[in-house]
Amino acid sequence: MSLDALKNQIADFAKDVRLNLSSMASDETLTPVQKYGLFAACGIASRNPQVRQALVAEATQHLDEAALNAAKAAAAIMGMNNVYYRFLHLASNAEFRTMPAKLRMNVIANPGVAKQDFELWSLAVSAINGCGTCIDAHEAELRKAGVSSQSIQAAVRFAAIIESAAIALEAAA
Repeated sequence: MSLDALKNQIADFAKDVRLNLSSMASDETLTPVQKYGLFAACGIASRNPQVRQALVAEATQHLDEAALNAAKAAAAIMGMNNVYYRFLHLASNAEFRTMPAKLRMNVIANPGVAKQDFELWSLAVSAINGCGTCIDAHEAELRKAGVSSQSIQAAVRFAAIIESAAIALEAAA
């Protein structure tokens, strides 16, 4: 499925979602690798098969295998980390914050793409998954790397648009 096919599946009640999906493709705030990595990572994180298929297919046309695998890794590793660190944030018992996570996260240190690209994708997936602890950690890493507020905001905006596409499709079903 293509991005255009995905937009065509979105009902008229969600016309704004279609328009926002269109604006993502022409957005020039991010590099092509950052943009299409976000398509893949956030499409996967949306957990909607139609959104995932369309956005990963679109990303595949613009990313090499290493970048596509890194975007998939960002979605996967953040799926794990967002659950764990959101739990630590929400749990009343502070004892859990003193315990080692015992989660393998080697891909974060060596993602196979520029570290700031992986951090941007991880931030966007963390926004979809609602983990404030991870959002803060990835935003801080992006700031250290000199990534602009506009780029950070664009990544989260893409995450919001992609998640809204998944919700619009589910609402129409």
